Parts: sequence; C-alpha cells; structure tokens
Amino acid sequence: MSLGQAVTIFRSGIFQLLIVSSPILLIAMVTGLIISILQATTSIQEQTLTFVPKIAAILLALIYFGPWIMQMLMQYTLMLLNQIGSM
Repeated sequence: MSLGQAVTIFRSGIFQLLIVSSPILLIAMVTGLIISILQATTSIQEQTLTFVPKIAAILLALIYFGPWIMQMLMQYTLMLLNQIGSM
C-alpha cells in the first residue's frame, strides 16, 4: 500500500464519518437551540431541561436514519474490503 492509497482511504473514512454523523448532530443542535430559546423566553434556568428533549430527538433520529446509516457504513466497509482484496 502506497502513501497515496493510505491518504485516500483515510480521507474517504473522514468524509464518510462526517456524512453519517451530520443528521444526528444537526438534529441535536436544533433541538438544543429551540429548548434554549424557550428557556430564555420563559426565564426557566433549569440546566437539566435540555437533556431529555435532546436524548429523545437523538433516539428518534437514530430510529429514522438508522437504516440509511447502516447502508452507508456497509457500502464503505465493502469498498474497503474490495480494495484490500485487490492489493
């Protein structure tokens, strides 16, 4: 394996990581922002209030995006295995 191939595999792995994790992270960020705005407007200063909606939103997002995430990870794994087999 040359250095160029290793860099290409590393770059594609990082890109795959960003693509797969971005929906979950965006949903958590938007949920936290909405809860923070609600806390600011109602003057509720409870720190633990943001955790339950975030966890619920993340679980729902994992249920919704789970099959897509698994498909993307399986495609990436098969691509890696094919590259290893062709060396």
